[in-house]
Amino acid sequence: MAAFTIAAGTGNWFSALALGVTLLKCLLIPTYHSTDFEVHRNWLAITHSLPISQWYYEATSEWTLDYPPFFAWFEYILSHVAKYFDQEMLNVRNLNYSSSRTLLFQRFSVIFMDVLFVYAVHECCKCIDGKKVGKELTEKPKFILSVLLLWNFGLLIVDHIHFQYNGFLFGLMLLSIARLFQKRHMEGAFFFAVLLHFKHIYLYVAPAYGVYLLRSYCFTANKPDGSIRWNSFSFVRVISLGLVVFLVSALSLGPFLALNQLPQVFSRLFPFKRGLCHAYWAPNFWALYNALDKVLSVIGLKLKFLDPNNIPKASMTSGLVQQFQHTVLPSVTPLTTLICTLIAILPSIFCLWFKPQGPRGFLRCLTLCALSSFMFGWHVHEKAILLAILPMSLLSVQKAGDASIFLILTTTGHYSLFPLLFTAPELPIKILLMLLFTIYSISSLKTLFRKEKPLFNWMETFYLLGLGPLEVCCEFVFPFTSWKEGNGSRLKNTLLLPTQTRI
Repeated sequence: MAAFTIAAGTGNWFSALALGVTLLKCLLIPTYHSTDFEVHRNWLAITHSLPISQWYYEATSEWTLDYPPFFAWFEYILSHVAKYFDQEMLNVRNLNYSSSRTLLFQRFSVIFMDVLFVYAVHECCKCIDGKKVGKELTEKPKFILSVLLLWNFGLLIVDHIHFQYNGFLFGLMLLSIARLFQKRHMEGAFFFAVLLHFKHIYLYVAPAYGVYLLRSYCFTANKPDGSIRWNSFSFVRVISLGLVVFLVSALSLGPFLALNQLPQVFSRLFPFKRGLCHAYWAPNFWALYNALDKVLSVIGLKLKFLDPNNIPKASMTSGLVQQFQHTVLPSVTPLTTLICTLIAILPSIFCLWFKPQGPRGFLRCLTLCALSSFMFGWHVHEKAILLAILPMSLLSVQKAGDASIFLILTTTGHYSLFPLLFTAPELPIKILLMLLFTIYSISSLKTLFRKEKPLFNWMETFYLLGLGPLEVCCEFVFPFTSWKEGNGSRLKNTLLLPTQTRI
């Protein structure tokens, strides 16, 4: 605390925040890690041991390479550092291999790559205006935003306990957003194009980028009423943007195009056979749909309207990650989810085109695209909620209305990540970290907007307080019921849906 006070006094408070969260990440190294730890170890082995022509064909492990080529090259580069820690981790046939050196290398590689995230947060803080500048450092919007991003609870547990490399990927996204705020559109487009070739989940927000760049960069002027001036269209700017996207895509996919392997790569990137929902249901529309199908099937069996022998074995109630058929309701196809998602994002895209509000309007559209894809997408992971939470952080320190939405979204969204950490030792860790982050978020934003109306109405307050009893029910009551494994988390995320819908 004394070190932070000194740093704050000398103006180095951002460095102190970054250092503090880095030390916390180091403390989390011995904690539980998920199967994603083995996934990334296997990808290290594949890219290190095999020629590029076999990367997207190798199937010794069930955890096949299913990220875009830039991430594969990232693993390849990491593997040449990993060999100095433990050569055995780079053997493709060493399935489920683990050692203390392997653990240290993979954990520290995530922490090291977060340097990009820290830099991106610093750049985002430059985009925040200083209209609401408090007397105290802790009341300044830039300070609050830095804490909300650097110490984000969801990113901490997903990357540094559960294990993934989301930090530097979100760093690329935040950096592209910062560049758009700074009117450096080509750089913003470049960083986002690179990001898409690291992890294709960011396609969720690609419509916001495409429409914003076309509307605000390729059209160079508006009429006095704010409508588009069609004769201001710049072919040079369109060609420049297209060239950036083309060159990045050529660098990423070119080698596989030369090997005639693009169909194989895309089959790995978009494995529709994994089913409508992830094993742990994300709190989206399909969670309610599956729950309704389960209720109707139980009623049908009780009333003998359904034949038990005709009930599909692979169903959403089993938690299996595979293709399935709903029992009563019509089964959902990938095309159906795509159409629902497109319909959901249309209003925000419409507003971005016809009622542009600059970079902040873009940021709102991006958040709504992320939420729409989360609500209606195919095989959505619960972790995808971070795609809306992190950009929303930038809006939360600007307006009270955005702060209110952010607090509800971040509290319920982070709570929906709890099933990722299901081991007993991590229970107090996740509860404590979430409580600390939630209490800080609410108190700091309430202080920032203390002169405006309350951030929550009574219904929202009641809903958020209800998460406590829900957690007690899921952690301590359901284990003693006939539902037991997994269903408690599914019920939890189904009950969270109304808040996601309201946002």
